[in-house]
Order: sequence, then C-alpha cells, then structure tokens
Amino acid sequence: MSVCPFDHPALGGLLGDEEIAAYFSVEAEVKAMLAFEAALASVEAKAGLIPGESAAAIIDAITTFEPDIDRLRIAVSIDGVVVPELVRQLRETVGGKAASDVHFGATSQDVIDSGLMLRLKPVLAIIEQRLVIFLRALDSLERRDGKRVLLAATRMQPAIPIPAGDRIESWHGPAERNLERLRAWMADGFALQFGGAAGTLDKLGDRASEVRSALAGELGLADRPQWHSQRDRIADLASTLSLISGSLGKFGQDIALMALSGDAIELATGGSSSAMPHKQNPVSAEVLVSLARFNATQLAGMHGALVHEQERSGAAWTLEWMILPQMIVATATATRLATELTANIRRLGGKR
Repeated sequence: MSVCPFDHPALGGLLGDEEIAAYFSVEAEVKAMLAFEAALASVEAKAGLIPGESAAAIIDAITTFEPDIDRLRIAVSIDGVVVPELVRQLRETVGGKAASDVHFGATSQDVIDSGLMLRLKPVLAIIEQRLVIFLRALDSLERRDGKRVLLAATRMQPAIPIPAGDRIESWHGPAERNLERLRAWMADGFALQFGGAAGTLDKLGDRASEVRSALAGELGLADRPQWHSQRDRIADLASTLSLISGSLGKFGQDIALMALSGDAIELATGGSSSAMPHKQNPVSAEVLVSLARFNATQLAGMHGALVHEQERSGAAWTLEWMILPQMIVATATATRLATELTANIRRLGGKR
C-alpha cells in the first residue's frame, strides 16, 4: 500500500507514469545533487578557490560514491533537508584535506534546487514530445473525420449540427497554446540556483559572479542571480502544467459525454464492468478529467508555496516537494493517455 496514488501497486497502473517517476526517485535526485557538487568543485578549482588536487579528489570520489540512504532518512528527520548528511558522507569518502573543500561556498538549497532543474530538463522534454504527438494525432483525426457531423451541445443540452472538426479544434487550440507556453518556460526556466548561505555567495568574494556563470555553463543551466525565496518561476511552471492537464481534461470530458451514445463517437476499446459485462467504460477519458481536477487543486498549494519568509522558508519549500512531483507525473500521464485515447477513436461524428 502506498500513500501516493501515482506509485500505488494497483492505482499506479491507472494514474502513474514510470518513465517520469524515475526522475523523482532517490537515486535520480542524489545523482543530480552529486552532479552539482562535482561541477562546483571543478569551477572553483579553475577559479583558484580550492586546490586542483581537491577538485580531482572530489570528482573522483563522486564517480563511485553511493550514499547510505538509511542515514540520509534519519538525518532528514532532524535537519529538514538531505544535503547536510549527503555532504557529511561525501566528505568521509573523499577524506584528507580535500574533504573540507566539498560543497565550498554553497548551501543546501543551491544543491537541491539546481538538482531539480537538472531533472526537469529531460522530464519536460518528454512532456513536450508527448504534446507534439497528441497534436499530430488530432490532426490525423481531423483529416479523417473533420467533415462528419456532430450535434453540438451547449449547457449540456442539444444545440445544432456542427462539423466534427469544430470539436476537434476545441481540443487542438488549447493544446497548441500550452505547448507554446511550455516551450517558452523551457527556453528560460532552467535556472541555476547558487547563492550560498543567504544569497550573497559571501565565501566566494569578488569571484562570485564568475564562478556562478561558470557553474551554470558546466551544468547546462541558465545563469541567474540566486532565487532562494523567489519561487515565481516554479509557480509559473505549475500553472503551465495545470493548463496542460486542464485542456486534456476537457478533451477527456467531451469523449466521455459523447460515449453516452454510439451516435457521436465509436471507441475501439473500453474498460469492463464487474456487474455489467456489456459495458465498455471510457476509463482513459475519465482519468483525464480526474488528473485535470487534481492539478487544478494542487495549483493553489504551489501558489501558497510562493510565500517564503525572508531569505529562505523551510515550510514553503517543503510544500513544493510534496506537490510539484505529483503535478508533473499527473501532467505526463495525461499527455500519454490523451494520445492513446485519440488513437482509440474509430469514428467521430455521424455521416459526412
């Protein structure tokens, strides 16, 4: 039994997305944080802030380092974040004089937020590609069935006949705009987080900007001033995710309503009923509605997490950890299901 429905042993088959969830495993998170530490050591050595021998020892240790997860779990219950214990274990592995140069000038939030950005790059690329595939599927559907006739419904009541292409456009337009929104975020949103204890990079002195820029380049992230307590970029991503799943929820709702009778749509397959074997339930369509409503609910929490007191908030930051991964998985699942559902449409509309 799992608290989270997305990785539930049974419900995960309905709601989960293993490809995306893998990027939110402890292994993936640790790998991303260690990538930050290795890059930090490299650029600081080049800037003369730590000895080259220390950087070599740190990078070499990281290639084979495997943290004690049980120790991390216990430490997080005390420290509130994973990085202090991760750094302690890494320093034990590095050993000698170089150990003190691990994590030099950085703070836990730098490691965690930058690690998140490193993981978001492949995750959002997958969601982007799935949206592209969904749009292509709608284009194919429009070419095949766009001239068929549908009975429009306004306020859940029969209205007038319309081309099926009009209904398809009501799905295509929002998805296309959401793809543009996602790409706009991806073009500017993958930002390095590097500010040190309170955002001033005080230990780096007059080399701070130089090191931050080099670190961003090393990690393939945008060079931005620290954003420890400025979470609008993350909230903006959450908003885009909710818009994506919301528009796909509208698609799912329309399919489910049309499936009430066989006149408007014919689906190739559906879910079975334990009590009524004759039924084919539009399960994927229903799940799209659920995922849309889930993300809409979670968005309020992400906007609540904008409220970081002073230079860093433990409470707001923790709330992000609880919500954002689930919103991402929900959105990814929605993009996958929407494409599968489109392929499942044998006929949309009546006669031409």
